[in-house]
Amino acid sequence: MRRSSLLAVSMLGIGCAVFGAVAVGAQEPPRFSAEGYRISHYRSPTPATAPGARTLDTDGVRQLLATTPDTVLVDVYRRQWLFGRFIDDQPHANLPGSLWLANTGDGELERRWARYFEHGLARATGGDTGRPLLFYCRSDCWLGWNAVKRARSLGYERLYWYRDGIDGWQQAGLPLEPATPEPMIERIDDLRAPCSDQPHHNHNKEVNGDVQDPDCRRPSAVSRSHP
Repeated sequence: MRRSSLLAVSMLGIGCAVFGAVAVGAQEPPRFSAEGYRISHYRSPTPATAPGARTLDTDGVRQLLATTPDTVLVDVYRRQWLFGRFIDDQPHANLPGSLWLANTGDGELERRWARYFEHGLARATGGDTGRPLLFYCRSDCWLGWNAVKRARSLGYERLYWYRDGIDGWQQAGLPLEPATPEPMIERIDDLRAPCSDQPHHNHNKEVNGDVQDPDCRRPSAVSRSHP
């Protein structure tokens, strides 16, 4: 009897040890990096605010665009990237006049994606860190939240977060337009200075001895009607 009891206790101990090891191995990965960026479970409920930014609902976005038309709208929704190019595997539409900096809302970015984000903002704002920037993705999406935090780390001062994103805009019956990601510039020597204030139509034109960047454009200047 005593031998049976000891055997039962031993088996129980082994079972607990195995269960504990499985539980430790099954622990969820961290949700935030040491720098405070969200790094997992991107499509989950988001906080009401983003550090250093003003959170807007749909009416707030419409009011911002009506009163501050030079606001740069930045979509950071993901797009598959393979063999050095974006893969157009499914249609994507966003707010009219937006700059789509795809894949830049992840919590941890490879150097090329961090550079893509930084250079994209510099070109869109003409290097003006006081230019208003509004970031978004979809509802219950941390990518826009991360992008706001990243833009703040780059020194941008007037930041807005559209928490409901594309879904909120669409649910309000407002128009979306087909979108294409901003092209990725892979080579470092292709990274040109931020856009000047020269008009968009000066493509490949020499101005004051300098050849204007044919890709230099300011997305927020795109004609858009605000409903």
